[in-house]
Amino acid sequence: MGNAIADYHQLQKCGRLRVFSSQFDEDEIPVPHLFRTLRQMPPIERKALELASGRILDVGAGSGCHSLALQEMGKEVHAIDISTLSVEVMLQRGVLHATPVSLYDDTLTGPYDTILMLMNGSGIIGRLNAMPLFFSRMKHLLAPGGCILMDSTDLSYLYEEEDGSIVIDLAGDYYGEVDFRMQYKNIKGTAFDWLYVDFNTLAFHAAQNGFQARLLQQGKHYDYLAELKRIEN
Repeated sequence: MGNAIADYHQLQKCGRLRVFSSQFDEDEIPVPHLFRTLRQMPPIERKALELASGRILDVGAGSGCHSLALQEMGKEVHAIDISTLSVEVMLQRGVLHATPVSLYDDTLTGPYDTILMLMNGSGIIGRLNAMPLFFSRMKHLLAPGGCILMDSTDLSYLYEEEDGSIVIDLAGDYYGEVDFRMQYKNIKGTAFDWLYVDFNTLAFHAAQNGFQARLLQQGKHYDYLAELKRIEN
């Protein structure tokens, strides 16, 4: 993805960013969409940016579109991405504070008042059994009273029958656990896990790990925005 972002930034055009999965047919990410402005963002993203406050961490920031919008609002934001190329593009585009680092890297320290995880930001968690690790990390990064603003999509609609019923194999893996691999030109990325999680499942795991989840807004495509806050004892 970083190579595609760098090409589009420099040339205003790029090749196909292809996405492969063992669960779904080949797909493609429209790279220009990663450079959208605030006006072009869906309501859920605009709502999250409006609510973000204090010292903000933009996780998986990509081309920096959310960070740039936050800066235009006069907000303080630190953008992170594991792609060095993406971070270079963000800095060239005017993001003031961008670092090539993983969310789970110990060199990343808080506290942050808002942790922003957009564009199906729950995906970074990977799998349901990684929820305890994720929330433990959030406890280290969040300031007292801080929150996570995260969007995700409930994929249960993919299993809907003609009569409207949902048929899911409860004995199998959670239906929102997906594996992906990306390819740009001849550059093939390694496979990675990505988690789409329905709100009720997210709220359950949040509660199990000392957080309270609140549904803030629902989108038109089975997506939603949630706020996660640590339960103070």
